[in-house]
Amino acid sequence: MGRQPILALTAGEPAGIGPDLCLQLALEEHEPVVVVASRDLLAARMQTLGLQVTLRGWQPGEMPAVQAGELSLLHVDGCGPCQAGRTDPGNSQYVLDTLTIAARGCLDDTFDGMVTAPVHKAVINQAGIAFSGHTEFLQELCGVERVVMMLATEELRVALVTTHLPLADVPAAITRERLHQVTRILHRDLCRYFAVGHPRILVAGLNPHAGEGGHLGREELDVIEPALEELRGEGMDLVGPLPADTLFTPHWLDKADAVLAMYHDQGLPVLKFQGFGRAVNITLGLPIVRTSVDHGTALDLAGTGRADSGSLHTAIRVGREMALSCATFLKQQENAS
Repeated sequence: MGRQPILALTAGEPAGIGPDLCLQLALEEHEPVVVVASRDLLAARMQTLGLQVTLRGWQPGEMPAVQAGELSLLHVDGCGPCQAGRTDPGNSQYVLDTLTIAARGCLDDTFDGMVTAPVHKAVINQAGIAFSGHTEFLQELCGVERVVMMLATEELRVALVTTHLPLADVPAAITRERLHQVTRILHRDLCRYFAVGHPRILVAGLNPHAGEGGHLGREELDVIEPALEELRGEGMDLVGPLPADTLFTPHWLDKADAVLAMYHDQGLPVLKFQGFGRAVNITLGLPIVRTSVDHGTALDLAGTGRADSGSLHTAIRVGREMALSCATFLKQQENAS
């Protein structure tokens, strides 16, 4: 890459803690980032918090400010007056515009990756805009068929076969095709973004005790195990399906690079208990680097000065490491060809 990666940081829901975290970042040691947000929003939140931060307009090609008390800003119009803690559906299009600008900047190599502060899905839907989350929005914008949500700490990575589905809909969504797609993306991106030479992936079963040989459900026998065996034929190191109640123990985790859970609340409670506040949400399968904080908009903390920037620092650090790893991976592939 020849320089420090430049990451775009979207400030998220205007009434939430995203703007607070961006401003706090300027007062702490941080990696080069460009905040993609409304100048007026940040200026108003600065007054609420009693902070003094210099917002420097940023132009493509410039290295972002990293000096204490300074923040590089790519201004986005469309955010109306906003009070911390009080959402306004009228600002929803502005929120989506910040995401679009950051993502397109990654696609055209203006940025080396993007980091997202939390958005408020319900408020965006109240504005009449169909929106189920960052992940799906970026999937559509980047034009890819499948993406994978993965949360990670220093000690643990957990990817999901299904994400935001009602529990009753999960079994039908776990198909051989989906398992093939998700596992291939996870395997490829562990190599590309995390410099894992030959990933070892633990795969959870769907049912208690991984189905107990068919007595507690047949998804393991009929769908999961056949799909894993086909993928092993492609050279992947896959262990499972394993009972989820014993998978998350040192006996298994010490020998693994990632866990693949079947559904949201099978894998993420363990990871968040182990590392909430220092975990990062990562979208795999995109042609760009995207990381995010592991928490929500925290409307009750917005404007109070009590928001914790730990997860944001982690998301920025991991985004930077992913961008560097990807550049090295692509260079190696280029040399090998």
